[in-house]
Formats: sequence, structure tokens, C-alpha cells
Amino acid sequence: MPTNKLIADSGATKAEWCLLDGKKTKTVFTQGISPYFLNSVQIQELLVKTLKPKLKNSAVDEIFYYGTGCANSGNKLIVKKALQKVFPGATIHVDNDLAAAAKSVCGREKGMVGNLGTGSFCCFYDGKKIAKQTPGIGYALGDEGSGAYLGKKLIQYYLYDIFDEDLRSRFHAKYVTNRVEILENVYKKPMPNRYLAGFALFLAENRGHYMVENIIEDGLNDFFFNHLCRYKESNKFPVHFVGGVAFGFQDVLIDLCATYQMKPGKILKNPMPGLVEYHS
Repeated sequence: MPTNKLIADSGATKAEWCLLDGKKTKTVFTQGISPYFLNSVQIQELLVKTLKPKLKNSAVDEIFYYGTGCANSGNKLIVKKALQKVFPGATIHVDNDLAAAAKSVCGREKGMVGNLGTGSFCCFYDGKKIAKQTPGIGYALGDEGSGAYLGKKLIQYYLYDIFDEDLRSRFHAKYVTNRVEILENVYKKPMPNRYLAGFALFLAENRGHYMVENIIEDGLNDFFFNHLCRYKESNKFPVHFVGGVAFGFQDVLIDLCATYQMKPGKILKNPMPGLVEYHS
């Protein structure tokens, strides 16, 4: 008999759920789940309130959950316990967001995976599992090529007064801010990585200006140089990308692949379409 599969791709702020019922799919969005901040009971309560009503009592036989913080076995158990309480009859698999990105673009083939969203990571997928990965060191020390990294470069140009008159006027037209407010957000307020990543939108909206193009190319080149180039597999297998930054600046990524003699693979804005294909 065919089984109904529920796939989840969850970050800390937003979670996307897709129910596969034969050839039909139903997509639901809920608050994100981070086992670093929520225990099993809190996750269970969240799912009962925000997910179950939207599924309208649809049968769920198997769950494939991919989420932030789930590389840690203790965190996996926290999420699995909650899912078992909410869906007592389902078979449950819990994995991390790296696995979601890799399966979404590689399927069951070998390939390199670069995730470029608010943060960034790089790994080699051997067709079954992540065989090698670059350790993440966060936005302050790393995350090359990410939204936070590109946003930081843009803000450097602004605060160092490198912008030409045209770009500075465009910046002021979009953001009513100043040096004091920017430094306050970066050094004193919570989640400065998201604050910085928000400025990547300005880069996307001002393509063609030579300073904008320099920031984008330099930031993405740093990802290639510091991460992809360190893997011998990058010149043997396709290099795939996932994430909003990757999707938005895919033309630059394709050009950089040519420069470094790498074969570009799939470029997805988010993993869910690839995960649906993988688990169908």
C-alpha cells in the first residue's frame, strides 16, 4: 500500500512541511523549530497548535524531518520524541539541514554542495551521506559567500565612505539609517547575522553598478577559494548550490565555476522541491 509521507525542512524561524499523498502534495508553513531553544514538550505543543489543524487529520505514515541543530544526537532525540507524540503511528527519521541540502540537489548521486543563505556551509555528498564537510565558524569569523558576509561587505563600503555619490544616494533612499544605528544593531542587538544579511537585498536590487558587482563577486569568490577549492572532489563532480543568495546570484556562481574549472550543477532557492523528488 502507498504511504503518506510528511517532509519537513525547518530552520530556527520558519519550517516548511510537505505532505505527499500519492501524487498530491500539500504544503504547510509553521514557526521554526530549534531543539537548542525548545524542549520536546514545547515542540509537541507547537505542532499540535500550528501543524496538525492544517493537515486536517490526514494520515501520516512516515516522517522525514530535516532541521537546524539536528546534527547533535541529543537534539535529534528531542525532535523525534515530539514527533512521535504528535504522530504516534508514523515511522520517523530525523536529520540535519546539511543532509536536506545535499539530498535536494544530489539525489542519490555524488556531488559537492554549497549552501548560501543567511550563513554558508560546504560539503561533499557521496550519494548516501555527507562524507566530508567544512566546519562552520559563524558569521563573525566565516560564512563566506553568505547573505551576512555580503551584507557585511556592503556596510563596510558604506561606513568607510567608499560608495560613489550615486550608490550612496541609492542606499540612503532605501535605508533610513546611520553609523550609530548600524553599529548598535551589529554589536548590541540580537541576531546581527540576520541584520547584516538583510542588506544583501540592496545588492540584488542594484545589479550592474560596478561596486555592487565587485562586492558580490568578491564575496562569492571567497567561498570558492576558502571552501570549494580545498576539496579535490570539486573538479571531479558537479558543484550544486542551495539557498536564497545562491539562487539570486546564480549567474556569478556559474561564472566562478568556469573560472575554477568546476562543473555547475543544480541551483535551488530552498531544498523542499528536491526533497519531494528524492522521497517520492
